[in-house]
Amino acid sequence: MGHSKQDKPMVTREEIEGFLDKLAAEGTSHSEVEPGLWIVKPTGEFSFDVVVHYSPPVVVLRVKVMSLPTDTRSLANLSHRLLELNASELVHGSYGIERESIVLTEALELAHLDYEEFLAAYEGMTLALASHLRELGSYKEAR
Repeated sequence: MGHSKQDKPMVTREEIEGFLDKLAAEGTSHSEVEPGLWIVKPTGEFSFDVVVHYSPPVVVLRVKVMSLPTDTRSLANLSHRLLELNASELVHGSYGIERESIVLTEALELAHLDYEEFLAAYEGMTLALASHLRELGSYKEAR
């Protein structure tokens, strides 16, 4: 038996940078805004940024989806819908509220992380957002 979790060392900040460089080959761009914190700009028509935060023992992917509606009914309906999406459509990540924003976050354990898993998480988040964004945007107040 003798296989412990210590067999594979924890993924380093440099290795995460390497993952992001590989991702850039797929057409994204990224910049490190402080050590271990990157902003990734997806390709295509998306206007959101993915924040990647190296925070051992995990790396966290986070997207600010939108500001919270100030209208109580919109907020209640939106909150209800986000919980439904968490339960039905999101495999790993989840929607939540941080400060005054709706965020989509996912934490990946660094212990056994490889590029394929990182890519799957990243693509899962961006695809989920792409399919949910139009609907979620309908909860914003008409300005």
